[in-house]
Amino acid sequence: MLKGFLDLFLQSHCPLCQRSTSGVFCENCTRQLKKCQHHHPHSLWKPPIPVFSWGVYGGIIKRAIAVMKYERQPQIARPLGQWMGETWLLNSLHQKQQILVVPIPLHPSKQKQRGFNQAALIAHSFCQTTGLKLKEHGLARVRETQAQFGLSASERENNLSAAFTIGSDFRARPPQNPVLLVDDIYTTGATARSAVHILRQSGIVVLGLAAIATPVKHKDTKN
Repeated sequence: MLKGFLDLFLQSHCPLCQRSTSGVFCENCTRQLKKCQHHHPHSLWKPPIPVFSWGVYGGIIKRAIAVMKYERQPQIARPLGQWMGETWLLNSLHQKQQILVVPIPLHPSKQKQRGFNQAALIAHSFCQTTGLKLKEHGLARVRETQAQFGLSASERENNLSAAFTIGSDFRARPPQNPVLLVDDIYTTGATARSAVHILRQSGIVVLGLAAIATPVKHKDTKN
Protein backbone atom coordinates (compact mmCIF):
# COMPACT_ATOMS: atom_id res chain seq x y z
CA MET A 1 0.00 0.00 0.00
CA LEU A 2 2.85 2.36 0.92
CA LYS A 3 4.72 1.46 -2.26
CA GLY A 4 1.62 2.21 -4.32
CA PHE A 5 1.24 5.58 -2.63
CA LEU A 6 4.92 6.44 -3.21
CA ASP A 7 4.72 5.38 -6.88
CA LEU A 8 1.68 7.63 -7.32
CA PHE A 9 3.40 10.51 -5.51
CA LEU A 10 6.54 10.19 -7.62
CA GLN A 11 4.70 10.14 -10.94
CA SER A 12 5.31 13.06 -13.28
CA HIS A 13 4.01 13.88 -16.72
CA CYS A 14 5.74 13.05 -19.98
CA PRO A 15 6.77 16.40 -21.53
CA LEU A 16 5.81 15.17 -25.01
CA CYS A 17 2.34 13.66 -24.46
CA GLN A 18 1.48 14.56 -20.83
CA ARG A 19 0.86 10.92 -19.88
CA SER A 20 1.71 10.03 -16.30
CA THR A 21 5.19 8.49 -16.03
CA SER A 22 7.81 7.65 -13.42
CA GLY A 23 10.61 8.47 -15.90
CA VAL A 24 11.35 11.50 -18.04
CA PHE A 25 9.34 10.11 -20.96
CA CYS A 26 6.41 7.68 -20.92
CA GLU A 27 6.98 4.18 -22.35
CA ASN A 28 5.24 5.02 -25.62
CA CYS A 29 7.29 8.18 -26.28
CA THR A 30 10.48 6.39 -25.28
CA ARG A 31 9.70 3.66 -27.80
CA GLN A 32 8.97 6.22 -30.53
CA LEU A 33 12.14 8.20 -29.76
CA LYS A 34 14.31 5.09 -29.96
CA LYS A 35 12.90 4.34 -33.41
CA CYS A 36 14.78 7.48 -34.57
CA GLN A 37 18.13 5.89 -33.71
CA HIS A 38 20.79 5.08 -36.33
CA HIS A 39 22.02 1.51 -36.66
CA HIS A 40 25.42 2.97 -37.64
CA PRO A 41 25.75 6.30 -35.81
CA HIS A 42 29.39 6.61 -36.84
CA SER A 43 28.56 6.68 -40.58
CA LEU A 44 29.42 10.42 -40.62
CA TRP A 45 32.66 9.84 -38.70
CA LYS A 46 35.01 11.11 -41.39
CA PRO A 47 37.11 14.24 -42.16
CA PRO A 48 37.20 17.16 -42.00
CA ILE A 49 35.00 17.04 -38.88
CA PRO A 50 33.97 13.52 -37.85
CA VAL A 51 30.40 13.46 -36.53
CA PHE A 52 28.83 10.84 -34.28
CA SER A 53 25.05 11.06 -34.52
CA TRP A 54 22.68 9.13 -32.26
CA GLY A 55 19.62 9.63 -34.45
CA VAL A 56 17.77 11.32 -37.31
CA TYR A 57 16.54 14.87 -36.77
CA GLY A 58 12.84 14.87 -37.49
CA GLY A 59 9.51 13.76 -36.07
CA ILE A 60 9.42 13.08 -32.34
CA ILE A 61 13.14 13.64 -31.74
CA LYS A 62 12.87 17.09 -33.33
CA ARG A 63 9.91 17.82 -31.09
CA ALA A 64 11.72 16.55 -27.98
CA ILE A 65 14.69 18.85 -28.62
CA ALA A 66 12.38 21.81 -29.29
CA VAL A 67 10.37 21.15 -26.10
CA MET A 68 13.61 20.89 -24.11
CA LYS A 69 14.94 24.20 -25.41
CA TYR A 70 11.88 26.39 -25.90
CA GLU A 71 9.45 25.01 -23.28
CA ARG A 72 12.12 24.86 -20.58
CA GLN A 73 12.19 21.12 -19.99
CA PRO A 74 15.89 20.57 -19.18
CA GLN A 75 15.26 17.07 -17.81
CA ILE A 76 14.90 15.87 -21.42
CA ALA A 77 18.68 16.21 -21.81
CA ARG A 78 19.33 13.38 -19.34
CA PRO A 79 17.95 10.40 -21.30
CA LEU A 80 19.16 11.85 -24.61
CA GLY A 81 22.72 12.15 -23.30
CA GLN A 82 22.50 8.71 -21.71
CA TRP A 83 21.32 7.04 -24.93
CA MET A 84 24.06 8.77 -26.91
CA GLY A 85 26.63 7.65 -24.33
CA GLU A 86 25.44 4.05 -24.39
CA THR A 87 25.60 4.05 -28.19
CA TRP A 88 29.10 5.57 -28.11
CA LEU A 89 30.28 2.74 -25.85
CA LEU A 90 28.58 0.06 -27.93
CA ASN A 91 30.34 1.29 -31.05
CA SER A 92 33.75 1.12 -29.34
CA LEU A 93 34.82 4.58 -30.54
CA HIS A 94 38.23 5.59 -29.16
CA GLN A 95 37.64 3.94 -25.80
CA LYS A 96 41.37 3.70 -25.05
CA GLN A 97 41.89 7.43 -25.48
CA GLN A 98 41.58 9.93 -22.63
CA ILE A 99 39.06 12.20 -24.34
CA LEU A 100 37.86 15.54 -22.98
CA VAL A 101 34.22 16.38 -23.67
CA VAL A 102 33.41 20.02 -24.45
CA PRO A 103 29.81 21.17 -25.00
CA ILE A 104 29.06 23.88 -27.56
CA PRO A 105 28.37 26.96 -25.38
CA LEU A 106 25.53 29.45 -25.55
CA HIS A 107 26.14 33.17 -25.28
CA PRO A 108 25.69 34.20 -21.60
CA SER A 109 22.64 36.36 -22.42
CA LYS A 110 20.90 33.49 -24.23
CA GLN A 111 21.75 31.03 -21.48
CA LYS A 112 20.36 33.44 -18.88
CA GLN A 113 17.17 33.77 -20.90
CA ARG A 114 16.77 30.01 -21.37
CA GLY A 115 18.02 29.10 -17.92
CA PHE A 116 20.40 26.37 -19.10
CA ASN A 117 22.62 25.24 -21.96
CA GLN A 118 21.10 22.09 -23.44
CA ALA A 119 24.44 20.97 -24.93
CA ALA A 120 26.08 21.14 -21.49
CA LEU A 121 23.27 19.09 -19.90
CA ILE A 122 23.52 16.49 -22.67
CA ALA A 123 27.31 16.41 -22.20
CA HIS A 124 26.92 15.87 -18.43
CA SER A 125 24.69 12.83 -18.99
CA PHE A 126 26.92 11.59 -21.82
CA CYS A 127 29.99 11.75 -19.54
CA GLN A 128 28.19 10.07 -16.63
CA THR A 129 27.41 7.18 -18.99
CA THR A 130 30.78 6.91 -20.77
CA GLY A 131 33.11 7.86 -17.94
CA LEU A 132 34.74 10.52 -20.13
CA LYS A 133 35.93 13.76 -18.51
CA LEU A 134 33.77 16.84 -18.97
CA LYS A 135 35.31 20.26 -19.57
CA GLU A 136 32.19 22.42 -19.57
CA HIS A 137 34.16 25.64 -20.05
CA GLY A 138 36.56 24.52 -22.76
CA LEU A 139 34.90 27.00 -25.12
CA ALA A 140 33.16 30.33 -24.55
CA ARG A 141 30.71 32.15 -26.78
CA VAL A 142 31.76 35.78 -27.07
CA ARG A 143 29.45 37.01 -29.80
CA GLU A 144 25.68 36.73 -29.65
CA THR A 145 24.41 35.34 -32.93
CA GLN A 146 20.95 35.13 -34.42
CA ALA A 147 19.21 31.77 -34.59
CA GLN A 148 20.63 29.53 -37.32
CA PHE A 149 17.19 28.27 -38.34
CA GLY A 150 16.13 29.64 -41.73
CA LEU A 151 19.60 30.90 -42.73
CA SER A 152 21.40 29.76 -45.86
CA ALA A 153 24.72 27.90 -45.58
CA SER A 154 26.76 31.06 -46.28
CA GLU A 155 24.62 33.11 -43.87
CA ARG A 156 25.23 30.49 -41.17
CA GLU A 157 29.00 30.72 -41.68
CA ASN A 158 28.95 34.53 -41.49
CA ASN A 159 26.62 34.45 -38.50
CA LEU A 160 29.09 32.31 -36.53
CA SER A 161 32.27 34.11 -37.57
CA ALA A 162 34.37 34.81 -34.47
CA ALA A 163 31.52 33.61 -32.24
CA PHE A 164 33.76 31.46 -30.01
CA THR A 165 36.95 31.78 -28.00
CA ILE A 166 38.94 29.45 -25.77
CA GLY A 167 37.17 29.01 -22.45
CA SER A 168 38.50 29.23 -18.90
CA ASP A 169 39.21 25.47 -18.68
CA PHE A 170 41.84 25.68 -21.45
CA ARG A 171 43.00 29.30 -21.23
CA ALA A 172 46.00 28.80 -18.95
CA ARG A 173 47.24 25.64 -20.64
CA PRO A 174 45.94 23.89 -23.80
CA PRO A 175 45.08 20.24 -23.06
CA GLN A 176 47.24 17.42 -24.36
CA ASN A 177 44.21 15.17 -24.74
CA PRO A 178 41.92 15.27 -27.77
CA VAL A 179 38.57 17.05 -27.48
CA LEU A 180 35.13 15.73 -28.40
CA LEU A 181 32.55 18.47 -28.94
CA VAL A 182 28.91 17.82 -27.96
CA ASP A 183 25.79 19.52 -29.29
CA ASP A 184 22.10 18.75 -29.59
CA ILE A 185 21.81 19.03 -33.41
CA TYR A 186 24.30 18.93 -36.27
CA THR A 187 22.94 20.43 -39.51
CA THR A 188 25.21 22.26 -41.97
CA GLY A 189 28.22 22.07 -39.65
CA ALA A 190 28.73 25.85 -39.45
CA THR A 191 28.70 25.84 -35.64
CA ALA A 192 31.09 22.91 -35.45
CA ARG A 193 33.50 24.42 -37.98
CA SER A 194 33.63 27.70 -36.08
CA ALA A 195 34.27 25.93 -32.76
CA VAL A 196 36.84 23.53 -34.24
CA HIS A 197 38.71 26.41 -35.91
CA ILE A 198 39.19 28.24 -32.60
CA LEU A 199 40.37 25.08 -30.80
CA ARG A 200 42.79 24.05 -33.54
CA GLN A 201 44.20 27.58 -33.70
CA SER A 202 45.30 27.06 -30.09
CA GLY A 203 46.93 23.71 -30.90
CA ILE A 204 44.10 21.64 -29.42
CA VAL A 205 43.34 18.35 -31.19
CA VAL A 206 39.63 17.96 -31.99
CA LEU A 207 38.53 14.36 -32.36
CA GLY A 208 35.08 15.23 -33.71
CA LEU A 209 31.56 16.11 -32.60
CA ALA A 210 28.83 14.01 -31.01
CA ALA A 211 25.24 15.15 -31.60
CA ILE A 212 21.88 13.78 -30.59
CA ALA A 213 20.61 14.08 -34.16
CA THR A 214 21.46 15.11 -37.70
CA PRO A 215 18.99 15.73 -40.54
CA VAL A 216 20.90 13.27 -42.73
CA LYS A 217 18.87 10.10 -43.06
CA HIS A 218 20.65 6.87 -43.85
CA LYS A 219 19.23 3.61 -45.12
CA ASP A 220 20.45 1.97 -41.89
CA THR A 221 18.10 3.82 -39.49
CA LYS A 222 15.68 1.79 -37.40
CA ASN A 223 12.50 3.54 -38.50
